[in-house]
Amino acid sequence: MTYSTETAALRQLIDTQGSWNGIDAESAARMRLQNRFRSGLDIARYTAKIMRADMAAYDADSSQYTQSLGCWHGFIAQQKMIAIKKHFGTTKRKYLYLSGWMVAALRSQFGPLPDQSMHEKTSVPALIEELYTFLRQADSRELNLLFKQLDAAQGAERDAVLAKIDGFQTHVVPVIADIDAGFGNAEATYLLAKKMIEAGACALQIENQVSDEKQCGHQDGKVTVPHEDFLAKVRACRYAFLELGVDEGIIVTRTDSLGAGLTKQIAVSNEPGDLGDQYNSFLDCEEIDPATAQNGDVILNRDGKMMRPKRLPSNLFQFRPGTGEDRCVLDSITSLQNGADLIWIETEKPHVEQIAGMMDRIRAVIPNAKLVYNNSPSFNWTLNFRQQVYDAMVQQGLDVSAYDRAGLMDAKYDDTELGIAADKRIRTFQADGAKRAGIFHHLITLPTYHTAALSTDNLAKEYFGEAGMLGYVAGVQRKEIREGIACVKHQNMSGSDIGDDHKEYFAGEAALKAGGAHNTMNQFG
Repeated sequence: MTYSTETAALRQLIDTQGSWNGIDAESAARMRLQNRFRSGLDIARYTAKIMRADMAAYDADSSQYTQSLGCWHGFIAQQKMIAIKKHFGTTKRKYLYLSGWMVAALRSQFGPLPDQSMHEKTSVPALIEELYTFLRQADSRELNLLFKQLDAAQGAERDAVLAKIDGFQTHVVPVIADIDAGFGNAEATYLLAKKMIEAGACALQIENQVSDEKQCGHQDGKVTVPHEDFLAKVRACRYAFLELGVDEGIIVTRTDSLGAGLTKQIAVSNEPGDLGDQYNSFLDCEEIDPATAQNGDVILNRDGKMMRPKRLPSNLFQFRPGTGEDRCVLDSITSLQNGADLIWIETEKPHVEQIAGMMDRIRAVIPNAKLVYNNSPSFNWTLNFRQQVYDAMVQQGLDVSAYDRAGLMDAKYDDTELGIAADKRIRTFQADGAKRAGIFHHLITLPTYHTAALSTDNLAKEYFGEAGMLGYVAGVQRKEIREGIACVKHQNMSGSDIGDDHKEYFAGEAALKAGGAHNTMNQFG
């Protein structure tokens, strides 16, 4: 619907209601256009179509990869998308990521928690709803500014403004939402998935760790579950999507097997070579004489030999060292063959060839397999890539005597040939990974956690130091004004002008509005 047709339709409706003579059709049309999405399910269906189209575009051209940043508050998501529209003119292929780590660390009523699924699971759908509330408000604000331009325009200028309104691109984009390991059994996963989808999530990311021992992907002590246990939760997510009519919903299955050396249980196996048998084949076992078996031992028959898996004091079983990549490949193939749309392999370092080595094996079975990859702040990107360049130089027989491999983080290497080459690799990592390693989506889980800490540190150092108020003015406000940061008019950003318009719709000339001549926001033009 265009501005004109929406207004005409509402005018016709209002004319049939004799008691609605105080309602203005154009005002109601503006409110409708400012509230394009009436529910979270509308958002989930709309954004799922976007992701599906983007996945198809990536299959045709690997340069068409997608990106996101993790946002721990609706305001952060809103400012991110406003900035993207300002700098790039479009939100195309730019998503949001909802990080379970940041929910735990920043949004739990228990206070800051580690990423171990100890936070309230209700805080996850609540944050999804909050993200979209702020994005929808960004739509309302931008359209409100266009409506003001429309009121002041005449002739061809008015037509140009109308074209902007009719061609308006929403700030609402897909969110990939972290459901951790499902917060319980498959039924619990299904119930939480429904709440997340109802809040607007079109893509759910679930990992193959045991839910009651879940660890951050970059911490030690990770424990995986057999494939059938995990697939039950994948199916639970799919049923949730289908029940709610989000037929194009996306499931991202994450494997932590590369860094997980433990399992809580032996998989059920009905015949040699089935999934359970393959899972158990990675267990670290010792051959025993059945006659020497002790009470409580678990014994497996492996090629006719009686094998006892090594059990730790924690009652966990361990996998053989060096089997992580093989397990990641099996996990990924199995997930894609059983309902997953995208896979996520959690690695210990950002290395394109390491990722590509696993993806080559996966794509030999699933040719269109696509990866979501965590460009994690848990990696020391500078040191990792400088060491990669150092190792490449050694392989090429180049002189590396000027460099200390263990100390390459030192600032003295910033402007060296090695440091510049490493920065180039970091800059092209996403494009290189998309082309070589099948990475469809690059995300950073908790960047805005770090940017908030860094900017607050800088402000505190200046404001409470000798700079005083100049610390804020020079370091924040002056930059906001000169760089065109819309938030410098914080009253407008919070919805004050939208509220004034509503007051005028409701009360006409009697409305008491906040945006008059004495509003100090007028100082910012």
